[in-house]
Amino acid sequence: MDDLERQLGQRVRALRLSARLTQNELADRANVSIGALKHLESGAGSTTTTLVKVLRALGQEDWIATLGPGPEPFNPLDLLADRRRQAPKAHPQRVRHRRPPS
Repeated sequence: MDDLERQLGQRVRALRLSARLTQNELADRANVSIGALKHLESGAGSTTTTLVKVLRALGQEDWIATLGPGPEPFNPLDLLADRRRQAPKAHPQRVRHRRPPS
């Protein structure tokens, strides 16, 4: 079992206990199975869906923001502009115009 999963489960369990809820009550409120909640709290593996549902049921949606900064928004147009700036500049080719025979 991963130590981080166990710590996460312990924190979720502490939130449940501070809300004075049993596992059955929280599972009901979160609309998850009791087994899914037990897995989450024990650190035995869970889905992010279960975690989010449980945090919502506990009124702790903002808790995820405390895990660290979120990713910067990605804009594919910025990536394209960066590539164009970094690409070597192609020199325009000269076009020779033929003169009509005299």
